[in-house]
Amino acid sequence: MTRFDKFFGLKAIALSAALSMTAGLALAGDNNVSAGQILDALKPKPATRGLSAGPQADPAVQAKESTFLNTVRNRSTRSLSTGEREQIAELAATKPKIDLEIQFDYNSADIAKTSVPSVQALGKALSDPSLKGSTFVVAGHTDAVGGEDYNQGLSERRADTIKKYLVQNYGLTGTDLVTVGYGKTKLKDTANGADPINRRVQVVNMDNKTASK
Repeated sequence: MTRFDKFFGLKAIALSAALSMTAGLALAGDNNVSAGQILDALKPKPATRGLSAGPQADPAVQAKESTFLNTVRNRSTRSLSTGEREQIAELAATKPKIDLEIQFDYNSADIAKTSVPSVQALGKALSDPSLKGSTFVVAGHTDAVGGEDYNQGLSERRADTIKKYLVQNYGLTGTDLVTVGYGKTKLKDTANGADPINRRVQVVNMDNKTASK
């Protein structure tokens, strides 16, 4: 092989490596969702005819939920008790929600650069006129690495970071965003507690309205 062939052979290898790296970066951003996807997930669902009315259809239950939400609406994330956090989770279980893979830097409440597009899409969705008047829960989660108290505080800071970003950049009202942290108590991948997928944010539309067909 001549020196000329070796030179171009090395250049071809370098170019191939560069293309592989570029493809990897493109794939890394594939977890970002669109504002439309978030909006569809958070819109109130139509009531289904022919089925018995669920507990959410009971005005007394709705009033109780609204009263509870009002007690946590203006509270700081860190002031919520364990019981209040679990009550929020219980109410959220029946509401329109989306589990966003918003990644944070390791041991940090800083949003990872690869996840900024997802946070921006969230801001666009929550400020859409069709969701006007709704109260949203923003729940922060960590992976399983580290102690319970540390992770609890970290998840609360992450939820606060998302709320601050939404209020500052999309004009959302702080009182319409209830933040809560669950630390490592509600892992998305329980078999792999250290997986970054566990460092996520769940957003729930707590509105009791149902969409008209």
